[in-house]
Amino acid sequence: MKNNEFYMKKAIALAKKGAGFVSPNPIVGAIVLDKNGTIAGYGYHQKYGEAHAEVNAIKNAENNGFSCKDGTIFVTLEPCSHYGKTPPCADLIIKKEFKKVVVGCIDPNPIVAGNGIKKIKSAGIEVITGVLEEDCKKLNEIFFKNQQQNLPFIAIKTATTMDGKIATKTGSSKWITSEKSRNLVQKLRHNYDAILTGSGTVIADNPSLTCRIKNGKSPIRIILDTTLKTNKNSNVYNNDDIKVFVAFDEKLEKKDYGENVELIPCKTKNGKIDLKDLSIKLYEKGIKSILVEAGGNINGEFIKEKLADKIYQFIAPKITGDNESKSFLTGFDLMDINKSIQVSINSIKLLTPDMLIESYIQYI
Repeated sequence: MKNNEFYMKKAIALAKKGAGFVSPNPIVGAIVLDKNGTIAGYGYHQKYGEAHAEVNAIKNAENNGFSCKDGTIFVTLEPCSHYGKTPPCADLIIKKEFKKVVVGCIDPNPIVAGNGIKKIKSAGIEVITGVLEEDCKKLNEIFFKNQQQNLPFIAIKTATTMDGKIATKTGSSKWITSEKSRNLVQKLRHNYDAILTGSGTVIADNPSLTCRIKNGKSPIRIILDTTLKTNKNSNVYNNDDIKVFVAFDEKLEKKDYGENVELIPCKTKNGKIDLKDLSIKLYEKGIKSILVEAGGNINGEFIKEKLADKIYQFIAPKITGDNESKSFLTGFDLMDINKSIQVSINSIKLLTPDMLIESYIQYI
């Protein structure tokens, strides 16, 4: 007999299909079993503003000819109990007369936070919580940080040699990693609201910072340009219907970069953009997650300010062996190895010939 974890894993896999399409909402998956324990329907939150996972799973079950009465619904996140873009899922679950609801984790949104479960229990429906809870929380790590800190979730993406270098001393960097790794980067871009880089990268590489996978969503582009020295004809400023934000020193006058470009005046710290000030302003503009693709200085500043949450490090089987080659992380004056920045490795994936280490930064 299959247990709760089996069905929750299926719901988690479904939820991931919504990544990149539902922000600022969480990604959610749901599975419906009929009263006999037969899988009757599947569903996930497919697009922001449209039906939630529970609604889609129930509709799918009924379209398949099943009744939800006395059945069980598995959902990765607590069903909502309030009216937003759509009606409360808790009310629909009660209306369909489910016998049991199995929940992965509680919604951190204070508007929900236990109220959905309370409403369902009050209707006499059994509720089981905490099934694969950590997996379900990690599924929505962006949403959890948003709700708990009112800041965007920030991940650093870097492609390095085995000795941690992103370019030679001459700036040569194309390509460190393989095409397989670069394709996965495109999928990461799709999953994040925005992609951020610095003026130095724009000037040196003239990147487009778009998502180039089929049906992929290109992220909003954010450029750190303290003194507004980037050329308005750079690829990042192309008017391709994608918003571009340029962070600059608030003491300077604005320049015209085009109708799709919005300049954000920011405080500065030691002659650089104050990243905490920028993060707050970006969150207020609806940016819930940021993928940083920049050089060592910017990467280092995000970690110094304790704003970065995660690192995606693509590692190629190459060694520069040159002290002057550019590192993916700089700006720290470390004397004691025991005071190194600590990370928690979440996963290691082989992308032959490369590998990807996904880790979380552990702040003291």
